[in-house]
Amino acid sequence: MDIKKYLVKSDITVRDAIKVIDATGKKTVFVVDDNERLLGIFTDGDMRRYILSNGDLARPVSEAMNKNPVVFRENEETRLREYMKTSTMLVFPVVNDQRQIVRAVFWDNDELVALDDLILEDIPVVIMAGGKGTRLYPYTKILPKPLIPIGEIPISEHIINRFKKYNCSNFYMIINYKKNMVKAYFNELEKDYNLNYVEELEFLGTGGGLSLLKDLIGTTFFLSNCDVIIEANYSSIYRYHKKNKNKITVVCAIKNITVPYGVIRLDEIGRINEMTEKPELSFLTNTGLYVIEHEVVDELKSGVFIHMPDIIQKYLDAGDNIGVYPVSEKQWMDMGQLEEMGNMIKAMEEK
Repeated sequence: MDIKKYLVKSDITVRDAIKVIDATGKKTVFVVDDNERLLGIFTDGDMRRYILSNGDLARPVSEAMNKNPVVFRENEETRLREYMKTSTMLVFPVVNDQRQIVRAVFWDNDELVALDDLILEDIPVVIMAGGKGTRLYPYTKILPKPLIPIGEIPISEHIINRFKKYNCSNFYMIINYKKNMVKAYFNELEKDYNLNYVEELEFLGTGGGLSLLKDLIGTTFFLSNCDVIIEANYSSIYRYHKKNKNKITVVCAIKNITVPYGVIRLDEIGRINEMTEKPELSFLTNTGLYVIEHEVVDELKSGVFIHMPDIIQKYLDAGDNIGVYPVSEKQWMDMGQLEEMGNMIKAMEEK
């Protein structure tokens, strides 16, 4: 392993540190000084905590990193292995006498899942798969969106397979447009999970279809749009939701946009106060993945058209806990539009 690709200087921005995390795929970077001495560690967990504290992504990563990480010396192999048996850390850095990183032991994704797999054993997953997918015309003139292939299998099967890694086995698919094609495809599969079809007789929006689940779901559940793939730890998302006693938790991705022009800010009397050439802006955007308490289903009016943002707003207005679980931009793949579908196919091929 080339440890240097995981090293970043303390003065780079949080935004750029997140980009390095995405590029390396290990959810961690090591923050070092000019002599490559370890100053701290910045993980995707640190990223979430910083974002949820309303931290500015343009600030130095030194303000968001863990300044006191657990480290191991080169001669502490036995201690390291013992520590790994009970620790939930993502990475175990090994340093020399100058506190320079000489190597790092990472949990692989599959090992992390193995530690967490039982937590979602009884948690249902609902997939909204009934829309017409008009933004994907002409593809959806022929196939319903849940059956659009991403590589060798359709997008909805990718979604199911990711939840299966976390021991989920009970799925509900809300279907409408070209529903018989969806059922025909999945009925032909040899499945080691339960797939229940819930049929909309009319289009009920991105949230209204949940009303059809009354008397079917009596526990906390995941809800996913059928056009998104989230590369995150689903057990961690669930634990965060329950720990914070949220009614709904929205998985949100950081979206970075570079304005292709020079931006001018004025003072109170109209003079130029600041000029920034092609600034990069960051904001959180809804990915279409949620964790939801079953009372939300019980409280919906049956057969009434409503979108998820309207449901969320109702609970916000009532003072209920609505949480956000941030993920990085690269952890969110969306195929809602033709260009995004092409990007998703390319990303999946690279993986």
